[in-house]
Amino acid sequence: MARNQRLHTDADFQEVIDRQGVVRIFKDDHIVDSNAVVLRFSDTTVVVQTRVSDLTYYDRAACEFFEMKKR
Repeated sequence: MARNQRLHTDADFQEVIDRQGVVRIFKDDHIVDSNAVVLRFSDTTVVVQTRVSDLTYYDRAACEFFEMKKR
């Protein structure tokens, strides 16, 4: 199913992890990461991976996370 949904809740983040969906991340109305896979999350942090050795930690409250549509 194609989606373009903002991730708000723990359940939203867990679903994108389970589906291995990709996300786009915005901070201050700018794209800061794209085609990232969510590896884990907490109440304060979301950890994503864009390449094999590229892990990035984002502040959950300061960023917006959107699951990207599949093409």
